[in-house]
Amino acid sequence: MSSVFFMLTMGLYFVSTVCYLAYLLRRAETLSKVSLGITAVGFATHTVALVARMTDTAQAQLPTFHEALSFFSWMLILVFLAVEFRRQLHVLGSFIVPLALVSLVTAAAFRSDEASSLQPVFKTLWVHVTLSMLGTVGFAVAFVAGVMYLIQDGLLKSKRFNVLYAKLPALDYLDHLNQQSIVMGFPLLTLGIISGAFSAEIVRGTYVNWNPEQTWAMVTWGFYFAVLVGRLTIGWRAKRAAYLTIIGFAGVILTLIGVVLKSHGSVS
Repeated sequence: MSSVFFMLTMGLYFVSTVCYLAYLLRRAETLSKVSLGITAVGFATHTVALVARMTDTAQAQLPTFHEALSFFSWMLILVFLAVEFRRQLHVLGSFIVPLALVSLVTAAAFRSDEASSLQPVFKTLWVHVTLSMLGTVGFAVAFVAGVMYLIQDGLLKSKRFNVLYAKLPALDYLDHLNQQSIVMGFPLLTLGIISGAFSAEIVRGTYVNWNPEQTWAMVTWGFYFAVLVGRLTIGWRAKRAAYLTIIGFAGVILTLIGVVLKSHGSVS
């Protein structure tokens, strides 16, 4: 049953992505309502797919890449729906839903791959994976806010007051969203790293063994720590913060790629 709902969800997110991207180019607000409705239905089927997956698997305590990425996609849509409910920020869906779709398609690639099970350091509990994915969601939203900020800033400077300019939020709001997303994501990622270290101690007898993916994860953590301190104390804002969060999210993606490669024996 989980497979059926998973594929249905992927189809709904695809249709929603197409509608949201079309919404960026048209003035009609009807597309945003249609897209939101499709996304909401997709979120419901996604929830069913996640619950069914956890019920079906005999090793629910051993999360796979498929489950981790599917959960990441689910959390992205949940955050989007929460922001949409509070702020009616329709254009956010044009950036978040495609990102969630890419995550879900990637998850589908690992669905039947036993080699994609997470390494023992990740296997002790769902706590590490859940906290890490929640932190990553915060950074993903900061990344999206940064991208929207740079687009809006470029439109303002070039004086292209087109449809996209009218739909994107004000620069101040995007800067605030960027900062709040990092403030939310960083503590969660920190807790995820700490729980992962304790898991490693239990399984391997050492908190950190400095393999490539762990090293890159710590580099990413240090990078976001510097960005957070810069934002809250030095006052880094606007374009600099936007660029930094985009670079930081690229680091997150590279960390995930490293874990995937190692799980398939490509990394020593």
